[in-house]
Amino acid sequence: MIVDAGVLYANIDRDDRHHPAARAFIATFDGVLRVPMLVVAEVAHLTATRLGTPAEARFLADLAAGEVIAEPVHPADWERMAELVARYRDLPLGTVDASLVALAERLGETEVATFDRRDLGVVRPRHCEGFTLLP
Repeated sequence: MIVDAGVLYANIDRDDRHHPAARAFIATFDGVLRVPMLVVAEVAHLTATRLGTPAEARFLADLAAGEVIAEPVHPADWERMAELVARYRDLPLGTVDASLVALAERLGETEVATFDRRDLGVVRPRHCEGFTLLP
């Protein structure tokens, strides 16, 4: 399953309104959570600026422990991301969300863990009619 920055950040920040749902989801999910490297950068930045360096270090340690698998952006993903950003410019979709879609398409994943239902609920990936959005 592909996981969005909002779920990862909410899992870290106890004051985030989605914290209980994110925490429960991650604790009970029985599978592999994959995240594009661009999402890692977004979560690290949000964590560092809002919660401080110790929280950012804990997030990085979780990645090192393999709790979430960080996936590189492949060369073909950049082209697909450009197409998605242009196509969904009215949302706007944005680069990071487009990287989620490109990764899901490349891996054949149909489930995305996100609280961003507005954007990812609208996007039509190439490999399925639409994503199943969790939690």
